Amino acid sequence: MLRMFETFLESVPQLILQVYIILEHNHRSNLQYISMAVSFVNIAWATVDYRRCLRRSLPHINEMPCGIPTAVYLFYKIFTITPRILSLTLFIMLSPLSTLAMALIWLVGTIWAIVEKTDFCMSPVLEQLYRAIVGVILVFTFFNIKGVKTRVPMTVYYIVSVCQNLAAPILLYLLKPESERTDYFVPIIFFILITNSLGLGFLGLYYSLLHPRGSVADEIDGIEELKQETKSTRLDRFLQI
Repeated sequence: MLRMFETFLESVPQLILQVYIILEHNHRSNLQYISMAVSFVNIAWATVDYRRCLRRSLPHINEMPCGIPTAVYLFYKIFTITPRILSLTLFIMLSPLSTLAMALIWLVGTIWAIVEKTDFCMSPVLEQLYRAIVGVILVFTFFNIKGVKTRVPMTVYYIVSVCQNLAAPILLYLLKPESERTDYFVPIIFFILITNSLGLGFLGLYYSLLHPRGSVADEIDGIEELKQETKSTRLDRFLQI
């Protein structure tokens, strides 16, 4: 959990800044491209690693299988997080005020965590901080915060996310026509389209054929058995992850 928090609070903003500098100021090199690719994979793997560790720590939940299921889940995260970060970078290139829209997305995610009444921390203050961090994660990828069936919220999340991802290059074209003449504009449009399609394809493949049955996705703190434990025991369990 802490590793994933570090990833989305530190690594993702740094990667957005790196992509912004490369696209806006044309500072590019093969080494930067390699570094970006590795960063995207590391961010996706942080979510996969957390999921595997958490499922392994819960005896009543089927462990996430190694091999093909893990690889498919990793590809799903890579191909949904990557276009998300690229589209948010395009919004920032359109106007720095776009960060206010990102803050609004974060606020919606945080409110959702509050409405769902997460119960992860022993302290009410720390619980609010936890919910705020979950809101940050939800800006970039789906994260089930209550350990319940996620088909409806996940569907809504990715419909909104894909619409936002596609709106980024369209608005950039309409409001900054000079961007069409750049060498990155057309490739990045096709890249966002292709990666979004691949990501949703891997998502459907995983949950239709490879997901362990009889359990839920991305369990956090809402499972009934966990509710019966003391908060201190639960905290110790998560810290051991």
